Amino acid sequence: MIKIHQLSKKYKGADYFSVMDLDLHVKEQEIFGLLGPNGAGKTTLISMLCSLIKPTSGSFSINGRTFKENKNELKQLIGIVPQEYSLYPTLTAYENLAYFGSMYGLKGSELKNSIDEHLEILGLTRFAHKKIDSFSGGMKRRVNLIASILHQPKVLFLDEPTVGVDVQSKNVIIDHLKQLNAEGTTMIYTSHHLNEAENFCSRVAIIDEGKIISKGIPSDLIAKQANAHNLEDVFIAITGKALRDHA
Repeated sequence: MIKIHQLSKKYKGADYFSVMDLDLHVKEQEIFGLLGPNGAGKTTLISMLCSLIKPTSGSFSINGRTFKENKNELKQLIGIVPQEYSLYPTLTAYENLAYFGSMYGLKGSELKNSIDEHLEILGLTRFAHKKIDSFSGGMKRRVNLIASILHQPKVLFLDEPTVGVDVQSKNVIIDHLKQLNAEGTTMIYTSHHLNEAENFCSRVAIIDEGKIISKGIPSDLIAKQANAHNLEDVFIAITGKALRDHA
């Protein structure tokens, strides 16, 4: 579903590449985790795959569409769940979803039915006509997710999809994502919640300094790393304990 070849990105004025000669294949219907410390290159890589920024060199394709030749088609194939809420706070949940759905070409009964269905699944029907600025963090996360999947994308990019939410909202979000995956949606997932990643992802890649330094099935990576009991142990062993704060 996703083929990445020698993909690199160096920002203007930067001393180093944020992503360097990265190769990766993601299979159809995988839940693929991109894990790494702050500043490792995860956001830059996803931004390139979402056509938000242009690569410095290299290439990639999603379902056979390339950035250079099929940029508009490529954007229609994907959904993006950003870490920050991308919602209009003074609009209602329904108004937000109608707006974002229309951007993907949905209209009329098709748009209304998709909104109604997802609001029901994610427990938000009775709040549909309440303004977003009155919602809890977990409710905003669920609306954020709906906005990205109304058009039934083939590939869904998830940037910390459960950060800052209560346990109930987290379970509802993860369960719905698993259902979407079972129905055929390929997912690229980033998170600092390594226990969640261990249970949610079919494969993961650990990225640091713009390069993939380890990848595989979580249970295999744990088994191969000496004295590792979980994915967090593997992560620390590979990337070290030094702080990665940056401004």
